[in-house]
Amino acid sequence: MPKNSKVTQREHSGEHVTESVADLLALEEPVDYKQSVLNVAGEAGSKQKAVEEELDAEDRPAWNSKLQYILAQIGFSVGLGNIWRFPYLCQKNGGGAYLVPYLVLLIIIGIPLFFLELAVGQRIRRGSIGVWHYVCPRLGGIGFSSCIVCLFVGLYYNVIIGWSIFYFFKSFQYPLPWSECPVIRNGTLAVVEPECEKSSATTYFWYREALDISDSISESGGLNWKMTLCLLVAWSIVGMAVVKGIQSSGKVMYFSSLFPYVVLACFLVRGLLLRGAVDGILHMFTPKLDKMLDPQVWREAATQVFFALGLGFGGVIAFSSYNKQDNNCHFDAALVSFINFFTSVLATLVVFAVLGFKANIMNEKCVVENAEKILGYLNTNVLSRDLIPPHVNFSHLTTKDYMEMYNVIMTVKEDQFPALGLDPCLLEDELDKSVQGTGLAFIAFTEAMTHFPASPFWSVMFFLMLINLGLGSMIGTMAGITTPIIDTFKVPKEMFTVGCCVFAFFVGLLFVQRSGNYFVTMFDDYSATLPLTVIVILENIAVAWIYGTKKFMQELTEMLGFRPYRFYFYMWKFVSPLCMAVLTTASIIQLGVTPPGYSAWIKEEAAERYLYFPNWAMALLITLIVVATLPIPVVFILRHFHLLSDGSNTLSVSYKKGRMMKDISNLEENDETRFILSKVPSEAPSPMPTHRSYLGPGSTSPLENSGNPNGRYGSGYLLASTPESEL
Repeated sequence: MPKNSKVTQREHSGEHVTESVADLLALEEPVDYKQSVLNVAGEAGSKQKAVEEELDAEDRPAWNSKLQYILAQIGFSVGLGNIWRFPYLCQKNGGGAYLVPYLVLLIIIGIPLFFLELAVGQRIRRGSIGVWHYVCPRLGGIGFSSCIVCLFVGLYYNVIIGWSIFYFFKSFQYPLPWSECPVIRNGTLAVVEPECEKSSATTYFWYREALDISDSISESGGLNWKMTLCLLVAWSIVGMAVVKGIQSSGKVMYFSSLFPYVVLACFLVRGLLLRGAVDGILHMFTPKLDKMLDPQVWREAATQVFFALGLGFGGVIAFSSYNKQDNNCHFDAALVSFINFFTSVLATLVVFAVLGFKANIMNEKCVVENAEKILGYLNTNVLSRDLIPPHVNFSHLTTKDYMEMYNVIMTVKEDQFPALGLDPCLLEDELDKSVQGTGLAFIAFTEAMTHFPASPFWSVMFFLMLINLGLGSMIGTMAGITTPIIDTFKVPKEMFTVGCCVFAFFVGLLFVQRSGNYFVTMFDDYSATLPLTVIVILENIAVAWIYGTKKFMQELTEMLGFRPYRFYFYMWKFVSPLCMAVLTTASIIQLGVTPPGYSAWIKEEAAERYLYFPNWAMALLITLIVVATLPIPVVFILRHFHLLSDGSNTLSVSYKKGRMMKDISNLEENDETRFILSKVPSEAPSPMPTHRSYLGPGSTSPLENSGNPNGRYGSGYLLASTPESEL
């Protein structure tokens, strides 16, 4: 090594020294390569391999165990949507009939793309930005878009955790505060709160006590201090869980991923013992076959698959990047997907069992109220007692007896019947009342729990489960933001993570205004769905059509030790992109045909009313979608016209304490060759195959000197290029 080389000068120092490959080659002198500190020869055998593994371990953290990793992926993919969105979609879209399109799309889109994200993350060992830069530099904007979508989702998702924290602390009292309507006292006069009397105790508590909601998105109403405090607690919990990366979040996952299953099992056993639970479960599994042909059902099923598995967020890639390269990610993809689907079905069974119990109670209440109306009509001679079947006993009136009376009165008093105001009190009508999203958890389910014995205990368990489900998903969402940024820009992990949490808390104040729930709807239903679909399509195209499916399958074979099923080849290459293109088109058409809107709670009416977003809110919504997708075309244009380096002509070598490490720096501008530091193929930092190498002066081709095709050579140091993008 020349005397004026930085490496020679600081070979034994503890400082990082960086020199470009061009400088190293210019200063190269004949030396004894077997004794060189740059030697990466196979002659050292196991010692060399140990050094390489040590350097690799220093470069990137790793999971403590396979169980910890699996729990992290489960915690990220199994979230609040499994508890309330999936059951709602089942209820809305034909019960058991909805499971058919969901399973089909899970098999042809969900599992293949989940496997793809696991594989590229594990192979390249970088976050989403680094992964897609390696696969196709011109589509490197995919990683930045994933980070932005994660930010949008994290902003409102933690607000939902804040709501759960509020209900959790309110559950430590008996009776539960949402079990009865509040009474307003004015001297000796006591009246029930009108808004509560017109709706229900749980509905009133949710909209007025918890959210203190305004009548529309245009009325901000100021901050809700209770929810602001809960949001601060939520971000503090998330910050403490992720501040140390997987070293801290991995330990949290043991509890946050397993505890919800304990609670779900307890609720299932308790729910099956409730009167009417079987009615709810039978209602769920009774398929409405006409729904299976509805395109809207298939579109909603595909969207649920994306959100359920966390596709496109970058969290899956981030978690898998901390794996060893010989990990069987094919098995992981199938296992996590199955557990995710199993959890959704389990949660749906619990929800429908509890809702069946609630429906029976509400149906009995309906019978009692309408029976009192009939008695009133009998006492005022509006109805003749001859219309009442002789066996009917008003003191012990059954649903069957009421239906018999109802049918007789409707037949005899056909003309005057509408004026009587009698309800049919059908159990199916109660079961068909679909409550979407947060309403299912914070209204319908909470109302059912008020009828449980020891209701505070069940309420505490339920909302503690929601907090843990949300925390697991938030850890993955934060990993989708922090991992790629830290990998790419080398920012301090702890400082950046804390900064993200503080920033997100202050931006999240938008969601804890009195109108905040309407912004949650905007972000949840619209701002993330379309960008996520675009991201997942481009991920598929980048691997299958630009990088090459055959090449990718070959590298998976080398990494896994076996060849994945041919099924994945056809899914990645043809079926999945086609299905997602149809989904994207349908989503755009849906937005055009049905203008975006939200369900507003009108205080005077004590009822929900569907309102369209005003012009300024539509402008905000469009801006969010554009911001989330903008990095993709921007990076493409900049790299296509060479305004931004794609990394194909960049590399330098860094040294520390006499050992060689890899780093990236600029070479000559006109150098069209990309070099990376060669390692054992199974531990290479990217899936790019070796094209050519540089050896020391006087060395011959490694292919001539060694029969080992994997490139472990006896002398010199090896720098191999990565292939140019096929774009």
